[in-house]
Amino acid sequence: MTEETLEATPNSETSPDPQAEAIVPLPETAAVSQEEFDRLKTERDSLVDRLARLQAEFENARKREVRERNEFRDYAVAGAVDQFLPVLDNFQLALKSTGSTEQLRTGVELIVKQMEEALRSLNVQPVEAVGAEFDPRVHEALEMVEKPDLPDHQVFDEVRRGYRIKERLLRPALVRVASNPQQKEA
Repeated sequence: MTEETLEATPNSETSPDPQAEAIVPLPETAAVSQEEFDRLKTERDSLVDRLARLQAEFENARKREVRERNEFRDYAVAGAVDQFLPVLDNFQLALKSTGSTEQLRTGVELIVKQMEEALRSLNVQPVEAVGAEFDPRVHEALEMVEKPDLPDHQVFDEVRRGYRIKERLLRPALVRVASNPQQKEA
């Protein structure tokens, strides 16, 4: 038996898998004509060139996409900031005001309304809180207070307003929640 034949025969001691396939020797390499070799070489060079061009196009597209995304973000931010510049102007005017406390309060109330309108124009809506049942998906409980006159788990005070854009929560409402021991026993 030749050395090649020994390698191709499965050995129960060295091969744990008795159905392992035998190693088949490769056939002799067929001679390729120079003309065929040149044609294959030209085709290979063409494919390598094409691959390099596609890689360059892909890299350019990736860079363009990053640049366009940044430009879009800047444009979107500019649109939002534009809504708040008049509000900032009014706050600065209020700080320069020499009116009475009541006049200042009225001015700040108007600025708050202007701010709320700017938020509405950006599709930002407040989360319903006072009077609603506590929902941990949109409310953050600051404390539970025993209130026998209110239903159990009802929000009775909003400490900080929560906001959402459409269905996406921007921040939860910080609330105080009623605890009614009479309803818990029933």
